[in-house]
Amino acid sequence: MVLNEQSFQKILGELEKYAVFYYYSTEEYLVRNYAARTLMLLSRETDAEITKIDGPAPSIGEIVAAAGTISLFGTKRVVELAFVEPASMNDADVDALCDLFQSTENAVIVFYTVFKDDKAKQTKKAKKLIEAATKYGVAAELLKPGPQDAKRFIQQKAKELETSLEPGADAALLERCGTDLFLLENELSKLAAASGYTQITKELISFMGTQNIEADVFEMVRFVTSKNKQQAFYKLKQLLELQNEPIAIAAALAGSFIDMYRVKCGASFRKNYASVHKDFGYRGSDYRLRKSGEAASRYTLKQLAEILQILQRLDASLKSSAADKSVLLQTALCEIMQVGEK
Repeated sequence: MVLNEQSFQKILGELEKYAVFYYYSTEEYLVRNYAARTLMLLSRETDAEITKIDGPAPSIGEIVAAAGTISLFGTKRVVELAFVEPASMNDADVDALCDLFQSTENAVIVFYTVFKDDKAKQTKKAKKLIEAATKYGVAAELLKPGPQDAKRFIQQKAKELETSLEPGADAALLERCGTDLFLLENELSKLAAASGYTQITKELISFMGTQNIEADVFEMVRFVTSKNKQQAFYKLKQLLELQNEPIAIAAALAGSFIDMYRVKCGASFRKNYASVHKDFGYRGSDYRLRKSGEAASRYTLKQLAEILQILQRLDASLKSSAADKSVLLQTALCEIMQVGEK
């Protein structure tokens, strides 16, 4: 089953029904969070004793010993199996663990897996564990958060920190950090403290947020596409003052316009940005391509092709010319903005 917060709350309200809880995802933050919340409630509600056994291939002997131990106080034992990797377990141990699910009378097993990709959860061993956990308890897949999920996460965490968000601050933080929940949580804690637990503003995020050259360059590209020359050149000046390598700035600039070109090409074949995301093998969320699609709407396909030629010449010059690299970047930025004015 795919788990959301509503169905999770329902499960937490019926803990006594389940002998097994299995959480799996490609996102470590999610499995840690849901397992920790389950363990905390089990401990509080049942006075259970918790035994933690680490993966990736936990000892079946240790699990059996922990699950079979009778508490002196008559309470159930809770066995936490941390970061189990089905691929690292042999077939006999997978079978033994599945058999244990149906024979636990005095214990509850909470275990979790971080799969490296969606394909990994389709292996024979993974499927066997998922099926057994579903039969005797809960097997829940936690999906990678999308942009809207990440925004809700930002808003919720800010509320927990008793700090408000300036309108648009969640979007600014998302562009800088992506949908990495660990990074978002750390950034929010830092920014909330820096604001004195008052308000996290877009200016504060730009000034103190994690340095991400792609996010900074994309912000510069937004100024370019909106024909705001002054802000575009000011952003380039900031990037250079922060001692970012000109070649790295040019590469991120090229990446942004390549994204726009691909989305524009896709649109000419009636394919949306999600299809482009899949066809070109992008990883993670398609949020970046959605924003690129919005920017690309201001250009024709011919204009974007011309801009890519400018960027190709810039790359060659940065790697071979003795000219001042910051001047080369400024010149290329001027040429790009001129293309947008045609």
